[in-house]
Amino acid sequence: MPLVRVLVDGYSLLHSWPELAPGQARHSAAAREALVERLTHYRDATGTPITIFFDGALPRGVGPKIHSTPEVEVLFSTSGQTADDLIERAAARFQPYGEVLVVTDDMAERETVTAFGASAASCENFIRMVESTLAELAEALKHHNRNERKRFHQRH
Repeated sequence: MPLVRVLVDGYSLLHSWPELAPGQARHSAAAREALVERLTHYRDATGTPITIFFDGALPRGVGPKIHSTPEVEVLFSTSGQTADDLIERAAARFQPYGEVLVVTDDMAERETVTAFGASAASCENFIRMVESTLAELAEALKHHNRNERKRFHQRH
């Protein structure tokens, strides 16, 4: 089955990725924005939609600078629920449509979602996958741009 969505435990991934928003607290708005931006680039490169789950609601009156889209959805848990609860529910709901990849370092969470039929990846493995994909894209763009410059100079 094709991969239909990547479900990410946002804070779990942020704690494993100190290169994002260096010097910023892992629960800060700057760190969340950096994560969403990097995963948006990854989604653009792969075409696979991503949902990023964060524990806790934003403070009232403080709207997120992060805009959720169908391609890169950003969700915050509400009182009485956790990001893990939301991830488990989403993994179960998406399962009939194809493969779902859950990204978290929580071993119990990975076992739970694999019981629903989802795949699970550690944050470290997912970071390597994201960085590799983005590096390949950058190399392909560099090659494409070089060829386009050559063609332009040959015509002019």
